[in-house]
Amino acid sequence: MPMEEFVAGWISGAVGLALGHPVDTVKVRLQTQSGYRGILDCVIKTYRNETAVVLAPVDLIKVRLQNQTHSYGLRSPVGGPGAQYRGPVHCGACIFREEGVLGLFRGTWALVLRDTPTMPVYFLIYVSLCRAVTAPGREPGPMTVFIAGGCAGTVSWALATPMDVIKARLQMDRVKGVSYHGVLDCIRISVQHEGPQVFLKGLALNSIRAFPVNAVTFLSYENILKLIR
Repeated sequence: MPMEEFVAGWISGAVGLALGHPVDTVKVRLQTQSGYRGILDCVIKTYRNETAVVLAPVDLIKVRLQNQTHSYGLRSPVGGPGAQYRGPVHCGACIFREEGVLGLFRGTWALVLRDTPTMPVYFLIYVSLCRAVTAPGREPGPMTVFIAGGCAGTVSWALATPMDVIKARLQMDRVKGVSYHGVLDCIRISVQHEGPQVFLKGLALNSIRAFPVNAVTFLSYENILKLIR
């Protein structure tokens, strides 16, 4: 991969993640916790009790921090439980100390099963939409890139949501008092306790978040690439 494409992809990806991280926090909590009555209730409680956690570079650490209802930046109520993790580095160190090296890779297979089929769909939709509305021999305009990127993200995340639920639950394995013996066992227990609709948890938020995040990601990528070439 040329260095220009690497830099453009890195910066645009960071912009997209920063934009979508608050919604992603709410999505993960709805998927793994049952104490919320819906999206708005989760948003209100999260906003009222804490600030958004710092963006974590590792998905497992991100999910653990998102599920921590006492922010490490705020004092806990008198007599109440404090924050388990003081930040991404401390979270990673705690997981390594308490669960070993394998603990840092919880949910890896679910992550692979989520991303392997959806990533080709993601880029296929983006490229196909750009080509469909762009004259031969010309580059797609900013609005085309924006809409194509948003649509690609929305569709791919809709397809990824069922396995995203399982990934998040495996990453919280033993933390919330539930223990799973792999992907299939997590699927079985989740369906047994909550029915098939469990796989739709976070679908609305994934779709809402996916459009602007991926629209900005692709738009940033294409424009940065033009600037540094």
